[in-house]
Amino acid sequence: FFFQASNPGQFENDNDVLWQRGHVPETIVYHGRVGINTDAPDEALVVCGNAKVMGRVMHPSDSRAKQNIREVDTNEQLRRITQMRLVEYDYKPEFASVMGIKNT
Repeated sequence: FFFQASNPGQFENDNDVLWQRGHVPETIVYHGRVGINTDAPDEALVVCGNAKVMGRVMHPSDSRAKQNIREVDTNEQLRRITQMRLVEYDYKPEFASVMGIKNT
């Protein structure tokens, strides 16, 4: 992630005080929502367009973040699955259009 201010370490107006140098070298922290190609982010980070990652993307379900991984009783897990509520849905048109989803 690269960020550059017109005057590094200082910002144009009082709204920019949410940006701070991080505790780890070469990091910047923003306390709020960040939008790339959007001025109305509705999550912590919203990227409207393609994103290129030149490293790893870590996610809580990533096996690199887990330990004690072991096989489970398949019959017990199938029993649990039969108790799950399964649904189908359509995206709301206003969400689909903002996200560029054509087949809702």
